[in-house]
Amino acid sequence: MFVLEYKVKPKPNQIEAINEAIRTTQFVRNKVLRYWMDNRGVGKTELFR
Repeated sequence: MFVLEYKVKPKPNQIEAINEAIRTTQFVRNKVLRYWMDNRGVGKTELFR
């Protein structure tokens, strides 16, 4: 599990970049989880490729 934590006084463009990174992380996590659920028997090494 990823834990994303930050303490900053960000500028608007930095806020957008942080939000994009969070959305990307959630997207990848959900895609990997869906792949694992649809293809039982898949090991850890296949998930990280």
